[in-house]
Amino acid sequence: MLCGKGVVAIWNGITEEGRQDFYQWHIHEHMPERAGIPGFLRGRRYRAVDKETHPEFFTLYEVEDFAVITGEEYAKRLNAPTPWTRRATSHFLNTSRGLARVLLSEGPGPGGVLATVRFQPVTSHAQRALGELSSVVSQIMQSPLMTGAHLCESDEEATGIRTAESDGRTDYDTPPNWFFLLEGCTAEALETPLNALLQHPVVRKAQVGRYLLEYTRLKTDMAAG
Repeated sequence: MLCGKGVVAIWNGITEEGRQDFYQWHIHEHMPERAGIPGFLRGRRYRAVDKETHPEFFTLYEVEDFAVITGEEYAKRLNAPTPWTRRATSHFLNTSRGLARVLLSEGPGPGGVLATVRFQPVTSHAQRALGELSSVVSQIMQSPLMTGAHLCESDEEATGIRTAESDGRTDYDTPPNWFFLLEGCTAEALETPLNALLQHPVVRKAQVGRYLLEYTRLKTDMAAG
């Protein structure tokens, strides 16, 4: 299961000239800073496992409750970006970011590979969509080598708030609406659950990404996650 009831989900690419600086910033400044915010529980970064996955990187922050990512402490960080943050994010490409509520979460823990499925539900009735998709999550967890299946819904208003960190940036694409996160032990283990999910009548306009875990950050100085 995910650590909390809210997440910040970020998909992004990076220019070649900014790649090394991005890695150093993300590992040594950005993720430690985010994990240090009260209510932030864990940060994870993933990299694409195939050329079809776009953008290349996916970052997930798990928080105690959705109110954490609409609260004062997180807003303070977003409105006071460091010089390194401004330099690193100036090389971002095709960024999609969502502040989301965790609707469903099952599984014993994180896997080494993850699939993201961004989609729009066919029905505009959230509770109806949730009801139809809840059985899918349980079915996915019956598949071999799967360690987690999670359904999240972005909050359009919270996601759209402009801050000093986002001001002037031109790399932002359309934010996610609903999204699944599927975790497993191998990339092959993801394929059967993915196919079943993509064939579900509620899931439309799906964007699929397959990712390998690169880095995990907790609140301790040294944490493997």
